[in-house]
Amino acid sequence: MAIFTGEYECKMDAKGRLLLPAKVKAKLPECSKHEIVLSQGFEPCLIIYTIEEYAKIYEKFSSLSSFNEEQRRLQRNFFRGSAEVELDNMGRFLIPKRMAQYARLGREAIIAGNGKVLEIWNPITFENYLVGDHEEYSSLAEKHLDSKDELITESHVS
Repeated sequence: MAIFTGEYECKMDAKGRLLLPAKVKAKLPECSKHEIVLSQGFEPCLIIYTIEEYAKIYEKFSSLSSFNEEQRRLQRNFFRGSAEVELDNMGRFLIPKRMAQYARLGREAIIAGNGKVLEIWNPITFENYLVGDHEEYSSLAEKHLDSKDELITESHVS
């Protein structure tokens, strides 16, 4: 499993292609050296999935009920907003125009690691979605990462 971290400033060429940074390309598993999956994010960004990670997400979305209107809408929007794209030998890939418009991409772009996936952002939009200050960051970490399991483990140690 690839773990993606860091932030990379990139430029889209005139044809709408983006070059994966060498450090990112090196982390791609063998099955994704020539093909990745792009998907529209829930925020105005694009998600880069390795083939392995996309297979996991695909299973979740495809398991939704086709008899439930809300679940069909979720499936329709997810799959319509996803595309398999080829990487050339240099690691460049074409971003479909509809997707570039969705993410408000221009010549400048940010590729940001987000654990199992990468995100592609318009640099200005990206700044608006980052945590504002260290207190907010600390508060979010406490809210979502501080677990009762740690307290149980600590109480057994004492």
